[in-house]
Amino acid sequence: MESLFNLLTSLDKTMISLIIIGITLGISLVYTLIASTKFRASKGFFITSILMPMIVASVISMVSIFLDDTTTGAVRIATIAVALGLIRFRSTPGRADELLLLFGGVAFGLIAGLGYVVIALILALALAVLYVVLSSFNIFKFKRIGEDKLLKITIPEDLDYNEAFDAILKTYLKSYELVEIKTTGMGSLFRLSYKVELLVKDSEKALIDELRIKNSNLEISLLPYVEGNKAL
Repeated sequence: MESLFNLLTSLDKTMISLIIIGITLGISLVYTLIASTKFRASKGFFITSILMPMIVASVISMVSIFLDDTTTGAVRIATIAVALGLIRFRSTPGRADELLLLFGGVAFGLIAGLGYVVIALILALALAVLYVVLSSFNIFKFKRIGEDKLLKITIPEDLDYNEAFDAILKTYLKSYELVEIKTTGMGSLFRLSYKVELLVKDSEKALIDELRIKNSNLEISLLPYVEGNKAL
């Protein structure tokens, strides 16, 4: 399949680059919307997933235009690799949307440095406007990180825990999974750890109140669930 630079030879290369950037934005939007139906992440992460491919496409297309047609393939690859290597930020870890704006600044700064100041201005304005517009919608609001909780229930050693709490958990939870069983209190107690997802927000107190009746009012805790670390 031919590149658009080869197919649309009647158009100016700068216009072709803008078309490529627009198509990339559409592809990344569809990709992110489909992935978000199953993937759980923050709103900022999804916005980054939509806009980052547009930034990368703009840098590569501008570098491709900048390089002369007689430039060898090896030089093209090396130049693009250097350009992409500039789109990085080494500092304290930030949120996805914070890194997006930093990468965007590096990208349109690089494009302006190549001499395409109008394209750099268009990219900067488009990125800022799209970020504001996407942030205004609640399309990804329900896909927050942290919906999973870690429920810890301490029980007497003589309580059969296999089905003791099933009726309560099914009432208040969308899903639950027993991920750990351990002894505590010098072996006189058991502590059950469940990975859970609440059916209704703000129902924690009602859930804990009913569990306290079943576990003889022993310790119960409900914490954010961190994969691979059940001891939180």
